[in-house]
This record gives sequence, structure tokens and C-alpha cells, in this order.
Amino acid sequence: MNRLDRALSNSKRKTLLGASVYFYDPIFLEIAGHLGFDVVWIEMEHAFITYAEAADLCRMAKAHDMLTMIRVPDTRRECILKAAECGPDIIDLPMVNTPEQIRELLNYAKFPPAGERGFFSISRSLRYGLVDSVSDEQQKLNSELSLMVQVETTGAVNRIEELCAIEGIDIFIGPGDLSASLGVAGQISHPKVEEAVRHIVATARRHNKRVATAVGQITPFWASLELDLLFCANDIVCLKAGAVNALQQAEQLLAKQPALLERQ
Repeated sequence: MNRLDRALSNSKRKTLLGASVYFYDPIFLEIAGHLGFDVVWIEMEHAFITYAEAADLCRMAKAHDMLTMIRVPDTRRECILKAAECGPDIIDLPMVNTPEQIRELLNYAKFPPAGERGFFSISRSLRYGLVDSVSDEQQKLNSELSLMVQVETTGAVNRIEELCAIEGIDIFIGPGDLSASLGVAGQISHPKVEEAVRHIVATARRHNKRVATAVGQITPFWASLELDLLFCANDIVCLKAGAVNALQQAEQLLAKQPALLERQ
């Protein structure tokens, strides 16, 4: 049982809720932990977080009993290895369209004999070597680390049966890029997107896969899917929303007091 499966089995929620960090901000992560989020997504595809910072964020999240997911940029060996050494609970690979990409992920993320993950016995993932048996700990990691692949193009949807048939991975739906690939960019509630998402979820479930996604606003459609993991907030959006709310409240109150506005 991997750590995602264990968290779901121990959770009062049927769907784990996650928050994403796009820049290195321990304060936001701590706030998310205090609020009760279950998972932290550490963004390393689009954002500028370093591996050292990612490892720090993993440490902080653990202190709040939150799972961590690192999204790597691609299947390069160094990307997967360095992310894995940070000690996350989930590694997520974007833009997966072929079985070959999944096999690369599995190969670099799993220790022999399951894969060819490099032997490095003193990383955070192996408790810096403070274990009774490095070999046993490596095999434990093989079973505990969750690997997710993002389905977010029409090409991936067309091959979803083939992708889901591969053992050892779960499915992450990327609605933003999927909408763009379907010709309705940004319209994640468009019938084309919802039809594709239903097909992905149904196929994944038939293959006993966990399913995750990220949406800016949870609508009845997304709630009805009964997903395993749903990211519903991120640091930049929360910061922006808070600033917009504060500005609008101040403007509305000041607009009611012309005399005060004249003195400003």
C-alpha cells in the first residue's frame, strides 16, 4: 500500500483536499496545514522552486501530517531522481501521452529489480541512511511512493485504456491543458471536457487507479466524480484573492465617505 492509499484509508474524507505551492513560502504551507489541507503540491514544472527548497517543503508538510506531491517537468533521469530523493509521497509527471513515458517514470523512480533508480543511501527519502537495512528500505520505498501521470491531451485520452493498463501508476487529470487540446481553452466546464473527463475516470476506475485533479472552483460536476485527490487552492490565487478582497472592501467603505476621500 502506498502512502496515498494509506492516507485515504485513514481519512474521514472520501476525497483528500490539496493546496499547491508555486513559490517557496513556508508561511502559506503552514497556514494550509493549520487549516486542515491533506496534501501539498510542490510545483516544479512551471514554477522556480529548487530541489533544495522542495525538500524543505516536504519536511514542513510532514510536520503537519500532510502528504507531498512533487510535479516534475519531464522524464529526464535527473528530474525524477532528485525529486524522489526529496522524500515526497507522490511524484507527478505532466503531459503523458504514451506508455513509453510511463515506463521511463517507473524505471527511474523504482529501485532494482522493479526499476533502475540509482543507489544513493543518504538522501532524505532513505532517512539519510539511518535505517537497519538500506536494501530493505529501498524496497519499502518502491511500494510506498505513489506515481501519477497527467492525462491532459486528446492524444492521451485516445490512448487512456492503454495507459491505465500499466501497473504502478495512478491518474491525474489536467483540465486546463485538456480544454486547450480539445479546442475550448480555459473552458473546463465545456461539454467536450466533461465528456472526456468522464471517460478518463471510468477507464481509470476499471483498472483500479486512483484519480486526482486540480480545479480553481469545485462545481457539482467535479464533486460528482468522487475523485481521490482534489487540489482546490494555490498560494498565488489565495494571495491574489486576499489582496483583491481587501482592496475592494476599502474602496467600498471609502466611497461612502466623500469627505474622507478628499482628505486622502
